[in-house]
Amino acid sequence: MVKRLLLLVMALQVTAACAIAWLLSRLVPADVALLLAVIVVLLVRMAIAANNFRMAARPLPQEARLDWRQRLQLFFHEYVSTMAATSWHMLRHRPRLHLASAPRGLPVLLVHGYGANGGFWVHLAAQLEAQGFSHATVDLEPVFGDIDGYAAQLEQAVQALCAASGSERIIIVAHSMGGLVARAWLRRFGASRAARIITLGTPHHGTDLAQMGVGDNARQMRRNAAWLAQLDADDRKLRGLITSIYSYHDNIIAPQDSCHLPGARNIALPGVGHVAMGRHPEITKRILAEIIGIT
Repeated sequence: MVKRLLLLVMALQVTAACAIAWLLSRLVPADVALLLAVIVVLLVRMAIAANNFRMAARPLPQEARLDWRQRLQLFFHEYVSTMAATSWHMLRHRPRLHLASAPRGLPVLLVHGYGANGGFWVHLAAQLEAQGFSHATVDLEPVFGDIDGYAAQLEQAVQALCAASGSERIIIVAHSMGGLVARAWLRRFGASRAARIITLGTPHHGTDLAQMGVGDNARQMRRNAAWLAQLDADDRKLRGLITSIYSYHDNIIAPQDSCHLPGARNIALPGVGHVAMGRHPEITKRILAEIIGIT
């Protein structure tokens, strides 16, 4: 279903580009008109990304402030990451199960976030394979479903990875909403299979931008949602299993300190956007350090 939605968005962009090119072809040569039309579509996507940063902007601590060059780098890295994920990696995604010939450590299950699929993890999956870790992705359906319903799907994926790898425990790495899915799974199915849960940019206390989302999952991620309050009350004794990695400059989670989970190990970093967490070198380094340190 995610692929169908992304293909629809792609089709709308192509249609818009063709319409703009047709209009411009009356003024300039056809090849120039097509180039200008593509640029217009890319600029619209860039404007959407810029607006997300604007809406998510919150006061920053002194140590997290960036100069103008760092802000430009932050913006373009997030923009390129978003374009690559939504227009290429997620469209080409196939469910992934990689079993290392000589496994290193525990297997890793990769859990995507809202409106995504396992294609989000293409960069980290390559790093895990290079480091000798068995790993798998899970695709949560339906796209706009209930997070507790995803927890049952996650349990199936956990059991499948344990059976395939022969391991009794796994490590979960989860982006955005995926971190809430992991916590809902932990609440429902217990901690016997979980060696560590690493969340990236997860709105543990909700995000203001969820007001713009659709579906049960978006409603559950809104600030002050009753579902989040109940989850917070239910899993406090299990927080020692969780590492929350997040960015002071997340352009989807607002306020950004919503990712700070009391009782968990919290790592806050500057200069990384929400989607860029899936491919940013510093984030990857922190994830691998957490994984390698678990026995």
